[in-house]
Amino acid sequence: MEGNQKINCTVESCRFNNQEQNQCMLQSIQVAPIDDCETMESDESMCASYEYQDENED
Repeated sequence: MEGNQKINCTVESCRFNNQEQNQCMLQSIQVAPIDDCETMESDESMCASYEYQDENED
């Protein structure tokens, strides 16, 4: 799968999000479980590579 995988993302507050293409600009991401969450749904995990995009940064 290397080289062909895309990470689609619509989290506009993440510094790695390309909002025009709704894609993550990272080569890979770390997915982590959420503590004490056993819903058997997608909300049991999160993107641990997320970093807040500070709009005041240059």
